Amino acid sequence: MQRQFDDLLLGSIELFCLAAELGSFTMAATAASVTPAAVSRAVARLEKRLGVRLFVRTTRQIRLTDPGRRYFEQCQTALRQLSDAEREATGQQATPAGVLRISMPTPYGHYRVLPLLAEFRSRYPQVTVETHLSNRNIDFADEGYDLAIRGRAPQDSGLIARKLEDAELVVVASPAYLRDAGKMETPDDLLSHDCVQFELPSSGRHIPWLFMKDGEQMETLTHGGYSASGDVLAGVTMARHGAGVFQTYRFIVEKDLADGTLKEMLKPYGGASRPFILLYPHGRHVSSRVRSFVDFLLEKLATQSARPAKHVLEKDAT
Repeated sequence: MQRQFDDLLLGSIELFCLAAELGSFTMAATAASVTPAAVSRAVARLEKRLGVRLFVRTTRQIRLTDPGRRYFEQCQTALRQLSDAEREATGQQATPAGVLRISMPTPYGHYRVLPLLAEFRSRYPQVTVETHLSNRNIDFADEGYDLAIRGRAPQDSGLIARKLEDAELVVVASPAYLRDAGKMETPDDLLSHDCVQFELPSSGRHIPWLFMKDGEQMETLTHGGYSASGDVLAGVTMARHGAGVFQTYRFIVEKDLADGTLKEMLKPYGGASRPFILLYPHGRHVSSRVRSFVDFLLEKLATQSARPAKHVLEKDAT
């Protein structure tokens, strides 16, 4: 096998990633115990090899170009995998360490995962956790994530899927809205109400509301003068302030229901749910930090959620 990367090139990649992380050649030089000129030469060496500019440089700062950002994300992932390989080869991988990057939806992050991270790091202090809260689908390879939490398992044979929980849905409205609203006894009555809409990031269409009837889950399309996209919490905030009726996850509005800020409606048709699924790339050797976090999250959510987590999907999405 012919060599493609010599020691000088690998060192240049490490210095480039350090400069990109810290946003400064000088800070990267200090961290690596080299001179700023050495960092500059390393970046110039990579730019000449690739034939693209990696940074936009000014007298005050450096900024990654679009090709530079893509190159950085993939190099960062590759360097992390090399570190994992070293730890595994030397037996150090028994102690989880390194950076764990997680992408998750905003509400699930705030109400389920973020409150648990302090306990996770108290168990595994050598793991550094980076979180990304968004409802958009991420690309594991291009963006360098270790794990993602989503509402469904994609048709990607390279991912393992573990169900965290089936999160119960509830229909809520504020007492102020209900004072002047008409009857709301069946899902059909929603046609005469202002229902706050949530737009699916993947398709741009409004998400249907789910109800249980005769033991079966059914979809109902609603209408209203308010719409939210990107963050389910926006719909909850509008409902709290009398904008209309909204369907959301019970775990988000538990306190509101307890103190009367919101009222639960259509209880006879309640019990519908949507899943939350933990995804991570399939590989022969999953790093110990990923394995530890998966086990930790399944353990904690099994006792925390209103509906205990099913430990595994019917089968891995592999």
